[in-house]
Amino acid sequence: MTACQKQPAAPADTARPRDVAGQTTGLGGNDAAPSRIDASAVWSGSTDACRSDAPPGGGDCVVEAMRGAGATPAAIAAAQRLAAQGDPGYVSAWDDASGVGVATLEFPLRANTNQGTWLVDAGGRTIDVDADVLDGSARAEPALKAFLDAHPDVVPFAPAQTAGTAPLPDGGVRLLYATALRSCHACADAGTLTLGYDFDAQRRYLGRQVVEVR
Repeated sequence: MTACQKQPAAPADTARPRDVAGQTTGLGGNDAAPSRIDASAVWSGSTDACRSDAPPGGGDCVVEAMRGAGATPAAIAAAQRLAAQGDPGYVSAWDDASGVGVATLEFPLRANTNQGTWLVDAGGRTIDVDADVLDGSARAEPALKAFLDAHPDVVPFAPAQTAGTAPLPDGGVRLLYATALRSCHACADAGTLTLGYDFDAQRRYLGRQVVEVR
């Protein structure tokens, strides 16, 4: 059997998932204006030519490939944002979940885990459901703390999968995402962590909660 290689545990120093686009302005350059993530940010095309360029220049290559293929300014701005985070990719699909925008991300240069998800609230704030899954706030939840004490080697393995919705008081909604917990890529899941992303009646982001670990 091939030996399992563990992923490094995510840092546990933040209380909320990373907000990757708290601002609705662009990253500069000629594509700065239309940077809010919505259906106009979707792109479908080939980045095969960038594989030989990765990792040096990979992000720039993806952006230039999109620009050369006629991608919209919004799509290019989203790709620039991902490249600035050191994770070249683009928005490959757009959906609506109870009034919250859901952007599917494609990471063509990764060896594993080639997809991700941003949730986009009414104000354009964008939350990465794979970021900081085991942050300090989550680890403090009694049920999760007990699970991690019993399974000290597990780490979250993206991508998180949608696990439904739940109503909140006063017209709000909770979007549920489940992330596998295991000790290596080839290992069986030790458990699943379900997090709830809460939005108010106007679909403004409120925060994240640990819903279940099993």
